Amino acid sequence: MTVNRIIRERIRIGETDLILKTDQLEHELPKFIITQRLRLKNYINMHPEFLTSFEPIRVFGESDKSSCGRKLHLNEPPLIVKLMARAGRKGDVGPMAAVAGTISQLCLGFLVKNGAKYVIVDNGGDLALKTDKNVVVGLYAGESSLSGQLGFKIKSGNTPMGICTSSGTVGHSISFGRSDSVTVFADEASIADALATSIANSALGETDHDAVQNSIEKAEDYKNLMKGVLVVVGENAGTLGKIPKLVQTNKKVVIGDLFEV
Repeated sequence: MTVNRIIRERIRIGETDLILKTDQLEHELPKFIITQRLRLKNYINMHPEFLTSFEPIRVFGESDKSSCGRKLHLNEPPLIVKLMARAGRKGDVGPMAAVAGTISQLCLGFLVKNGAKYVIVDNGGDLALKTDKNVVVGLYAGESSLSGQLGFKIKSGNTPMGICTSSGTVGHSISFGRSDSVTVFADEASIADALATSIANSALGETDHDAVQNSIEKAEDYKNLMKGVLVVVGENAGTLGKIPKLVQTNKKVVIGDLFEV
C-alpha cells in the first residue's frame, strides 16, 4: 500500500504567516499568496475605506443579492475582495475581519485544484482544510483551563471546511468582547472568520457566564451560515449547532496545532 507523504512548512509573506500541511510536495503557493496580497493591496490603495471600515461593505460584481452593506465603487474587484466583502456582510462586520480566513480558503482551493488530497492551511489560527485522514485541531483559549487540554477531532472527507477562532484576550486581532476563544466551523473559512469576529464582539457582561450567553445569543443569528460554534470565557463555555467531537489532547497546543489520530 502506498502512503502519501505529508509535508509541513511555514510560509511568511508580509502579514501572512501560515502553516501548511499537504501531500502536494511541489507547489507554487508562495507565488499565489503574493498575487492575492497584491490584488488586495491594489484595491485598498484605490478604496482605503475597505481597510478601515468596521461596517459591512458591498463591492461591485458580487452575486449575493442582499441589500446589506454600503456600496463601494463600480470597479470589478478581485475575488479576494469579493469574498471578504461578502463574508463581512454575512457577519455584519468590516471586510478586513475576514482577511485571514479568506486567504486560507483561497490557498486551499488553489492546492486542491492542482491535485492535493490532503491540505490544511493554518493562517494564524484561521484554518481551511480538506483531508483524507482524521486530524485533531488543538483548542487554545488563553488563560482558560480548557486551553491546551482539548482538541476537535476532524473526520476525513471530501468537503472543505473552515475553522476560525477569534479572541478578545489572545492575539492582535481587533475584538470588542472579552472571550478567550470563539471557534466557528463553517463550509467556508472566509465566512467562519467573519462570524467568529462578530460573535466574539458580543462576549460582554458582568460575569464570564453572561459573556458566554451573550455570545451564544449572537450566534443564533448565524446558525444557518455555520455548522457550529464553541465559546470559551474563563472557565465557562457554551456551544451552538454541531461542532466536531471534543477529545483530550494531553499536550499543550497553540491555536491551530494539528496532529493525526
